[in-house]
Amino acid sequence: MSPTGRARTGVMLPRDLETSSVLEYAVRAEELGFDELWVVEDLGFRGGVAQAAALLGATRTIRVGIGILPAGARNAAFAAMEAATLAQLFPGRVDVGVGHGMPGWMRAVGAWPPRPLRHLEEHVTAVRDLLHGRAAALGGPEDRGATGVALEPSAVPAVVPDLLLGVRGPRSLALSGRVADGTILAEPCTPEYVAAARRQIAATRPHRLVAYNVASVGPDPRQALAAARPALRWIGEPDWAPHLAPLDLAEELAQLRARSAGPEDFARALPDEWVARLALAGTPRQVRARMDDLAGAGVTSNVLVPVAADPLAALEALSDVL
Repeated sequence: MSPTGRARTGVMLPRDLETSSVLEYAVRAEELGFDELWVVEDLGFRGGVAQAAALLGATRTIRVGIGILPAGARNAAFAAMEAATLAQLFPGRVDVGVGHGMPGWMRAVGAWPPRPLRHLEEHVTAVRDLLHGRAAALGGPEDRGATGVALEPSAVPAVVPDLLLGVRGPRSLALSGRVADGTILAEPCTPEYVAAARRQIAATRPHRLVAYNVASVGPDPRQALAAARPALRWIGEPDWAPHLAPLDLAEELAQLRARSAGPEDFARALPDEWVARLALAGTPRQVRARMDDLAGAGVTSNVLVPVAADPLAALEALSDVL
């Protein structure tokens, strides 16, 4: 939560933003008053740690989150070294998201573990231990001679960054509630989905909820909805079923997808009222009200995912909700 007690407002750095605009985008997001700036690590685009380091160095106060680092792609010791370095250089401004990664991507690079849930738990537990200055045994069953490793005392950060799991399945959400400081919920995030995820997380200690949502803000609500609609084209696919299951329109959405020729056809057929529920789209007042609804459901950070062709112009428009 922000110092005012309201959910923080963050914004996503577009993964395909022109390199020449990346630092300008970060600086402007801070100037406009966003609390958080989130980067993504999607296969074939840019590395999450490198992006975070550059943005933190170019700004002074905005919090930078990495969402998400696939657990299978990095040894836990080296992941902890990267996180600790960022946390020492920029104390109190770093959040680290970790997840399974998209199975197709991870298999493509030979990094999908045989037991993904167990691997994620062991990875996050080891990273947490190392960041807190504790030794962690990183060897698997085949590494019988492996011994514990630890960060050198000089490398242990005074302010340990929060570790958040970017997951969506019920067992993975329950794991997040047990071992993480928070959970990153991918778009679309509705109050109904957030409530369902919270029940599955079942955290017994303070636990952050970061909600990503496609966002389009402008004076004309119909234009804002039209701009957001294409970005919802994938939500009818199987991976997004957990997001839709808690909604009273889940069956109708499934039927629409079944009779659509493809994702683009599905998105074009979405009624305005459905788009308004599945995205943060409308006038600043309308979007702010939706964000407050999400905060009421338990969201501690609303992260706006811009959809306009001009990301810097979109950033200016999104700042109207502040």
